Amino acid sequence: MQPASRRDVLKQSLMLSAAAAALPASGLSAAPAETDKPRLGTNNVILFQGDSITDAGRDRRRGEPNDARALGRGYPLMLAGAFLADYPELDLKVYNRGISGNKVPDLDARWEPDCVELKPDVLSILIGINDLWHKLNGRYDGTVESYQSGYRALLERTSKALPKTRIVICEPFVLRTGAVNDKWFPEFEQRRAVAEKLAGEFKLAYVPFQSMFDDAVKSAPPSYWAGDGVHPTVAGHALMAKTWRDVVGL
Repeated sequence: MQPASRRDVLKQSLMLSAAAAALPASGLSAAPAETDKPRLGTNNVILFQGDSITDAGRDRRRGEPNDARALGRGYPLMLAGAFLADYPELDLKVYNRGISGNKVPDLDARWEPDCVELKPDVLSILIGINDLWHKLNGRYDGTVESYQSGYRALLERTSKALPKTRIVICEPFVLRTGAVNDKWFPEFEQRRAVAEKLAGEFKLAYVPFQSMFDDAVKSAPPSYWAGDGVHPTVAGHALMAKTWRDVVGL
């Protein structure tokens, strides 16, 4: 048999890559992204919002898009890198405005400068952990009901101000390790269910991070994915980025 040429090897590699990309990423129950949704366009703005999980140590003194130090060390940076590498012709602008410690009321208080004024074409929101964690620590008295009403009001405000923005709701998650113990339950599940309910109510894409991590702990212990049960490791952030992209379809 004649040795394969470089062209043949490259062709085979591309075919294998395409086949791998076509495979389902996981056994998650979430439906794939809606096929009638527009894909990314020229000069599109992508904004990640949330608490410390999204913040991921970003330099808040730096506000320009596509700046690695302004994007932090977590899933927003990983997704930004993937978008910018895959769509160099689109001149995308990716921002991270997650702030450590934030709850729904904190997002509401800074929503105009940190969201509306950026006019995102895609807005990803992950919020809810501190709404419970700070309550357990005695620093907040919010209820499941106030979480739901506050989150709903934020989505209504956003939909009105940014009617063309594609909003993505990310599922709050915890892993049973580190700071997470039985005191978190069943209230955490009730709050997680609120995020899912609101995504359905507003007909928004929903990224099932809790389901994702529930599957992930079958192959590695919870601490492998999030050392304190809340903040993901490098592996956890990478899994979040992959799942986000698989579900949202960008």
